[in-house]
Amino acid sequence: MTQQHRVVIAGCGGMSNTWVDYALARPNTEIVGLVDLYEPVAAALAAKHGLTCPTFTDIREAIRATDASIVFDVTIPASHYGISMAALQEGCHVFGEKPLAESFAECEDIVQTSRSTGRIQAVMQNRRFDPRIRAYRQLIEDGHIGKVGFAGADFFLGPHFGGFRDVMDSPLLLDMSIHTFDQARLIMGENPVSVYCHEFNPPGSWYEGNAMALCIFEMSDGSIFNYRGSWCAEGSPTSWEASWRVTGEKGTAIWDGHDTIYAEVVAAEQREADGKLSFLQPHERIEGTLPVMEKTGHHGCLENMFSALEAGHLPETHCSDNQYSMAMVLASLESARTGQKVLIGDHLKKPNNID
Repeated sequence: MTQQHRVVIAGCGGMSNTWVDYALARPNTEIVGLVDLYEPVAAALAAKHGLTCPTFTDIREAIRATDASIVFDVTIPASHYGISMAALQEGCHVFGEKPLAESFAECEDIVQTSRSTGRIQAVMQNRRFDPRIRAYRQLIEDGHIGKVGFAGADFFLGPHFGGFRDVMDSPLLLDMSIHTFDQARLIMGENPVSVYCHEFNPPGSWYEGNAMALCIFEMSDGSIFNYRGSWCAEGSPTSWEASWRVTGEKGTAIWDGHDTIYAEVVAAEQREADGKLSFLQPHERIEGTLPVMEKTGHHGCLENMFSALEAGHLPETHCSDNQYSMAMVLASLESARTGQKVLIGDHLKKPNNID
């Protein structure tokens, strides 16, 4: 018998439309309630999509009144902890927008509550579900460039959002860097050990908080990940997926964040007439191959969440794994505040290895 899902959506702003569209396309999924602090906002979302479900201002009331089994958390970051804890305690699975929560203690509470209740809490990391990043990771996994020593990501964009981001203390690190940090973990297949971060607000920024950051992470295999990011960079923007360079013992893998994905590796050994290696070794290029993915982005991540739930295992972005991506954010914030290198393992109860 097909498993049936009863969904309550918490947070009915613009992003919720993507989540509603996905749920409406699933034949075994019903939206049974909408929650927003401003009930007219929930009512407007219902009207837009032709939903006849009730609206609420309290998540626990909504779950109890509708007998929901899943909560979609599409609220602002500051609300994620409260929504997740309430939903898990009420017996619901939680599929939520990033970030997991806003502190190490809150993240740990969610992870432990997910384990103790046997309910899934999974985080939207839509950039994982892109054939281009999968092709890039495969180039590296296949060993073309050999053992990885360094990965670098540049993220330079200038979006004028308005709203809550403009008044956050650390809009880039707290609201956006989680995507690139999670991408680094996926690409490198490693978890963070330590970080040194310098955060600042450059001239011309329209944010009240720091909109630029430079981070150096040591990863669990000894490799280094370097992040250079700005959310107030006008001109010559990178992709939202960042621009990547990963170097290994035998070559370099490049992804411009768009459609250019390749590796350049040392060609078969060639020596000069005197038997010495050439000053600059010749290289050969290996193109990345895009996998076939039926659903991508938000819908791809949601599909992974639902498929895992129905198969009885954890989704790729389950909170027990995603806490390491969030730890990169929180440790960067601490390093920027203290001016010191931060050991990430000191803040996590579990060792720094992949589950």
